[in-house]
Amino acid sequence: MNKREAAIISAYTGLSFGVDLFVSFQKYVEEKFERGIWPHEMTDEKFWMRLKALSKQDFMDLIKEAAEG
Repeated sequence: MNKREAAIISAYTGLSFGVDLFVSFQKYVEEKFERGIWPHEMTDEKFWMRLKALSKQDFMDLIKEAAEG
């Protein structure tokens, strides 16, 4: 699994995947939100609900790729 894939899975599930993930994760989140993100925003449940919705298609694409494998 590469860092972007780990970031997608982390964004969709809310669980951290990877040791050096935060930089990749933040970059992915900012791409999805189309703006800079401050760490304190990640304490809001609405943030995580929105992130899950924004990352759903990328997550589903990863699942599909894995199944086709």
